[in-house]
Amino acid sequence: MGQPWMLVRAAAILLVTRQTLALSDIFEDGKSDKEILDHLLRATRYDKRLLPPVQDTVNVGVSVLLLSLASPDESSLKYEVEFLLQQQWFDPRLKYSNQSQYDFLNAIHHHNDIWLPDTYFIMHGDFKDPLIPMHFSLRIYRNGTVFYSMRRHLILSCQGHLNIFPFDDPECKFSLESISYEMKNIKYKWKDENEDVLKKSSSLATLNAYLIKNQTLECNSNNNWRAEDGNVAGGDNGSRDCDLCQKQFKGNYSCLGVTLIFTRDRAFYFTTVFIPGIILVTSSFITFWLEWNAVPARVMIGVTTMLNFFTTSNAFRSTLPVVSNLTAMNVWDGVCMCFIYASLLEFVCVNYVGRKRPLHNVVYRPGENPVIQGDKKRDSTGVANEIVSCTNCGPNPCTHTANNGCAAEVRKKEPPHPIRVAKTIDVIARITFPTAFAVFLIFFFYHYSNQQPDAQK
Repeated sequence: MGQPWMLVRAAAILLVTRQTLALSDIFEDGKSDKEILDHLLRATRYDKRLLPPVQDTVNVGVSVLLLSLASPDESSLKYEVEFLLQQQWFDPRLKYSNQSQYDFLNAIHHHNDIWLPDTYFIMHGDFKDPLIPMHFSLRIYRNGTVFYSMRRHLILSCQGHLNIFPFDDPECKFSLESISYEMKNIKYKWKDENEDVLKKSSSLATLNAYLIKNQTLECNSNNNWRAEDGNVAGGDNGSRDCDLCQKQFKGNYSCLGVTLIFTRDRAFYFTTVFIPGIILVTSSFITFWLEWNAVPARVMIGVTTMLNFFTTSNAFRSTLPVVSNLTAMNVWDGVCMCFIYASLLEFVCVNYVGRKRPLHNVVYRPGENPVIQGDKKRDSTGVANEIVSCTNCGPNPCTHTANNGCAAEVRKKEPPHPIRVAKTIDVIARITFPTAFAVFLIFFFYHYSNQQPDAQK
């Protein structure tokens, strides 16, 4: 009875010794990382369909390194973000002996044979071609730590506030999560827990994208964002932290969010929109300083400024997103056009009044004040030049001056000459139009530059 048992024990010891010798042989100096990985990933000891055998949840450390930011143009709400996504986790099945000369194994050609987190991007936008992400690096360290980096290029459709465009700050959000493993199996964590911002590459390249703020956050663990009824648990914080997560499947899934806030180039809009608009509007005010009967000059200035403003406004507006609500650019275009059109109407009014026939054959005196007409204007004899009506004239109106021997006379003030009225309108317009436009500029830039959404205050 004892001899068979001894034989079985000897066979088991021999098998263990062979395995030990084989393990020592595969990891000796001179072996390539491919040979070591072929041994670690052989089907009898490794199955990529199974989670890493750790006691608790598999913790996946995540970090994002911004590489480039770009936007098609200043007025676009689409931003292209290129970044390096780094993921790190522990898999005890991939430990290897210290007898090897490698500090880490380059497993880029074995990525199809290794368990990888099923990281899924939830975003407003799409991947830029090619759709298949380029695997940047896959390293396995001696203690079983796996370091997986990949370069991703996203086209984000951001949330802008076009009611205050171009004074808005577009906000871009995207989230990453495990699409099939719940939080009890996989949990995503930011590697630098003490930092709440993304890392930027020292060679960060930007094109029409001006990043002013970025934030990394962890979705609320109580956030039931996959509920079928669409209800979000966890209160306001939960809905704000993970408002991009999809609501298609029940369960508690780990989710990390990234927020990028951009701003517009104010100098671009001032040089292409606002300053040209101010120049055109103030140019239309030049007609107030011209003679009331300078018809060709005043018509040319009024019509030319209006056509130029239409051309400039339409060329810029063609690049803006189409929205149905009133925006800051609508206010700017509408008010500026009203000022230009009002200055043209003022000329029409002045020219019409100046060409009217004067009453009582009143003679225009160029030296008189066009704004304030004196109650009494004396002639060479020093007598007040007034219009009177008397009984001697009968039914016809009198046009003679006072003190002419009428038995009964009623003195009347001389009516203003139409040319004097026209000049008065021009003088009033010289003050009111520039003042009103200056008030509008102060209100416009102060109101819209200080009007920010509640979420960004």
